[in-house]
Amino acid sequence: MKIFNYLFVLIFIVFAAVQYNDPDPYLWIPIYIYPAVLCYLAARNQFHKQAYIGGFIFFIIYALYKLLDQNGIVDWIKYHDATNIAATMKSEQPWIEESREFFGLVIILAVLLINYRSFVKLNTDSKG
Repeated sequence: MKIFNYLFVLIFIVFAAVQYNDPDPYLWIPIYIYPAVLCYLAARNQFHKQAYIGGFIFFIIYALYKLLDQNGIVDWIKYHDATNIAATMKSEQPWIEESREFFGLVIILAVLLINYRSFVKLNTDSKG
């Protein structure tokens, strides 16, 4: 798990770094720094349950907002035939940016869930 977590520390820092030219970097830089910090702590065997739960609540609500947003992922799938959103770094259409942000949140949630389950399993195995 150490390698997994250090890898995602690096990935999330890179994700945060490329947000400087995003329309809302003040939102997305902290969004990517938060899981980077949790992954760093996890790599050092430090687990803060409340930080994970708070992250889950925020990221799930925000992902649902992105999912249901008028220019979000449903719009991308329904009206744009799920065209390639990674063909270019420019996002000429609003649904491109919204879809990318949704998938960023999904990646964050997946990594945090893997860490959370790992620590819960580790704690239940050591107690039982």
